Amino acid sequence: MSAEITPLAPRSDERHTVYLQSFAVAYEYPVYFTEHLFAHDNPIFRQALTRREATRRHRFAVFIDSNVDAAFPSLAHDIAGYAVVHADAMALAAHPETAPGGEQVKNDPALVTRLQRRLVELGIDRHAFVVGIGGGAFLDLVGYVAASTHRGIRHVRVPTTVLAQNDSGVGVKNGINAFGVKNLLGAFAPPFAVLNDSDFLRTLHPRDKIAGIAEAVKVALIRDRMFFEWLEAKADALRACEPAAMNRMIRRCAELHMRQIAHGGDPFETGSARPLDYGHWSAHKLEALTAHELRHGEAVAIGLALDARYSVQVGLLAPGAELRVRALLKRLGFHLWHSALESRDHDGRYQLLRGLEEFREHLGGELTITLLRDLGVGEEVHRMDAQEILRALGWLRRQELGA
Repeated sequence: MSAEITPLAPRSDERHTVYLQSFAVAYEYPVYFTEHLFAHDNPIFRQALTRREATRRHRFAVFIDSNVDAAFPSLAHDIAGYAVVHADAMALAAHPETAPGGEQVKNDPALVTRLQRRLVELGIDRHAFVVGIGGGAFLDLVGYVAASTHRGIRHVRVPTTVLAQNDSGVGVKNGINAFGVKNLLGAFAPPFAVLNDSDFLRTLHPRDKIAGIAEAVKVALIRDRMFFEWLEAKADALRACEPAAMNRMIRRCAELHMRQIAHGGDPFETGSARPLDYGHWSAHKLEALTAHELRHGEAVAIGLALDARYSVQVGLLAPGAELRVRALLKRLGFHLWHSALESRDHDGRYQLLRGLEEFREHLGGELTITLLRDLGVGEEVHRMDAQEILRALGWLRRQELGA
């Protein structure tokens, strides 16, 4: 860490002395890819906990998404057994506990309080670990609990869905919903480590596996044309959830998300631009309009197609490129229309358009939307024309419904 304190006013004027406090802190965290994380002979979990202090015995608490617990009923027992085998390096503070999973957990402040209280009861301090095992929403919740207890407890994420392993689980954000606003309360708190275990994907419903691929299409569209072309070539294998294709897709997607966070110039989103949210302004609104009937990835897929067409209409993207985007999403198995896209308020206005202002409010500052300049090249704009959005919506409806 480097630091510097610089006087900003003349030293002779004691009434108005100003100092500029300046320091930089480096963040690092490993992202592991493995199988059977808690098999006794798998060293990854041990390595993650001991990587900074190899000779210490580390205490940790574990919270498991109830959906994961149902799919892997021996998981808590396996974790406890792993801790016994590796007792020289770790101590499990209590038997792993389950908590509800799914998007609805981010709407339950009582659950946040309960988990925070449990950490205090267990004596989990800033040198111990909170391990969260579950989907993206569950990890958002546990991450917020960890970040807000003792002003920050070391958090180890174990993502168990495609979407969490290739996107949200490898990022630096956490949070919960409040006052009707998605992710209003939270913190930018990098995890201590991320442990991706492909075995957790085995029991996922195909719909959930495919939904997570939307984030791969997104990051390919804004950052990596070759990855987009690979997705086109492997679309049938990905739709069939073939393990080799899924594993490669997850790793490349995670790499691109990590690269953007590390080298995009704004890891904690202090500015207005969020290129990793291409296609998300409408997706977030659509999720709300459908009461989360649509998976996040399913809503994102619709948003990608909509904004690709809009990019063509306003002259950014070459005509025909939007057809490739749509064709890929269709081959992957996405349905790119939902009746909620045309829902209106009591004044007859499209509710989807409200998503633009909600997106701006969440970012703060001026409206900044990522569109496409080319396949693999994103571009930030600060205005979207409502009539052009509705034209793009009409195009998407005709493509999907033929009317």
